[in-house]
Amino acid sequence: MNEQQLQELIAAVKINRVSRRTFVHRMAGFGITAPFAMRLLAHAGLAQPPTTAEYKPTQAGGGGALKTLFWQAPTLLNPHFSVGAKDAEACRIFYEPLAAWDPDGNLVPVLAAEIPEIENGGVAPDGLSVTWKLKKGVLWHDGQPFTADDVIFNWEYGADPATAATSIAVYRDIEVEKLDPLTVRVNFAKPTPFWANAFVGQGMIIPKHLFEAYKGTNSRDAPNNLKPVGTGPYRFVDFKPGDVVKGERNRSYHVANRPYFDTIEMKGGGDAVSAARAVIQTGEYDYAWNMQVEDEILLRLENGSGARGRIETVPSRGIEHIQLNSADPWTEVDGERSSVKTKHPLFSDPAVRQALRLLVDRTSIEAHIYGRTGVATGNFLNNPERFVSKNMKWEFNVEKANRLLEEAGWKRGPDGIRAKDGKKLKLVFQTSINAPRQKTQAIVKQACQKAGIDVELKSVTASVYFSSDVANPDTTRKFYADIQMYTVGATSVPDPENFMRQFVSWEIASKDNKWQGSNPTRWRNEEYDRTFHAAEQELDPVKRAALFIAMNDMVVDDVVVIPVVNRRSVAAMSRRLQAKLSPWDNDFWNLRDWYREL
Repeated sequence: MNEQQLQELIAAVKINRVSRRTFVHRMAGFGITAPFAMRLLAHAGLAQPPTTAEYKPTQAGGGGALKTLFWQAPTLLNPHFSVGAKDAEACRIFYEPLAAWDPDGNLVPVLAAEIPEIENGGVAPDGLSVTWKLKKGVLWHDGQPFTADDVIFNWEYGADPATAATSIAVYRDIEVEKLDPLTVRVNFAKPTPFWANAFVGQGMIIPKHLFEAYKGTNSRDAPNNLKPVGTGPYRFVDFKPGDVVKGERNRSYHVANRPYFDTIEMKGGGDAVSAARAVIQTGEYDYAWNMQVEDEILLRLENGSGARGRIETVPSRGIEHIQLNSADPWTEVDGERSSVKTKHPLFSDPAVRQALRLLVDRTSIEAHIYGRTGVATGNFLNNPERFVSKNMKWEFNVEKANRLLEEAGWKRGPDGIRAKDGKKLKLVFQTSINAPRQKTQAIVKQACQKAGIDVELKSVTASVYFSSDVANPDTTRKFYADIQMYTVGATSVPDPENFMRQFVSWEIASKDNKWQGSNPTRWRNEEYDRTFHAAEQELDPVKRAALFIAMNDMVVDDVVVIPVVNRRSVAAMSRRLQAKLSPWDNDFWNLRDWYREL
């Protein structure tokens, strides 16, 4: 599409001959994401109108109990310490961001009065600042007013290294100033194309008056880490870490006629199959999160007689992948295993990494485990389309893996296990307890055995594996194993900047940052760091996309990760539950709009 054709299409939107949705879909065909397409319309004087979800209830309350199941149970209720979706979803019951991402990748206001645009003066044309106007009359659950001071505090709290927040990457490189009690400006040190980062989506805001005394080294001691006081549709009732979260309707909620349900329960633990049955088959629960279940089982439940629920899927950036530890998980340095001061004794040989890449049978994993819920891929970054590399190929080839290892000097011993320089090819492969993951582990182990690699399988309870508990040795961030597997990015925002941040050197998880850094592989690459910095300030969308494609190719080519399947976001819902899922935000992104058809 050339410039003239683009102008003609925008003109058609202005006279209502072409809808905004059609415009966005046509732009997607040319690799342009929905947020950027809407920005083109904003530049043309067609600022995005407020998004209003279809909502039938005419008054708040009266809906009874909303019962939800999460087979990965939350361990903390502070969004600045969230590790994995289960913590973020639990926090979203009580806490809110300034804005959320809807299913089409558009921003919708939550605690903001409006979405910043160039047209309304919110977004600086030079990309150096964004101004947020806050909604009037919003109260914290304890009755205190929500103001610009709370927003400023969250920036200071998250940016303080002593707080050891998982959100530090979002807040440390910005400056936030208060313009008046209900207006803040976020200033960037350089042109920033992805300005909708801080305080958006998973950037939920906690109250200054309750957390100010706990900023810094004693951040983990705050009583409200376990007893949230937010602005959200539900007030805190009870929390048993690793078990259950309970809330009740916020009678002072700042949106009229919401929420519909009187109480909410988020039950944790168990497994995904049992959760699917509890919604679809028995109807005991209204909703179950993250149905990482073989598609064959889901279809059987949906098609069973008397089925009370359904499966809902949306495309996502979620990538089930295998990570290779760049550090040595078996050697302790200064009281720390997997220290960045060490190198992995086996993966230091590129031939071992390349061989492992050839030993993942993605075709079988897609066909026999994921079905409609996951697509085999060789890319780590899979969505939106304009950021997807066409350079990466993948193959499953045991013979080729054997040849690579043999040529690199890894010889089979009497036990069939390859060795070199006194080191045996023995690996510990960890993941969370979940049937598809255990089956994937078994497929990989079988192929590795044929190549002379001994693989010990380790399965960790999900609530432990994805925990932010600094005392726990079995978390993904500590990575005390050779290889590990999980999904990341299932609810990433449309822009991939945060998603690809997990490979930069300054995000390496370590003892110094209480293992909260988002880079658990401990991989360091100066070229990657430079490319990431360039993407942070590249305003040309085509050039910026090329930079992210290059980053994807680096981590895949160097076998920092082995992509397995691009997963869809899959949830189980009661047939009567009305809830709209977004691939770019938490499932609870619009919890205030959930209701039950009578």
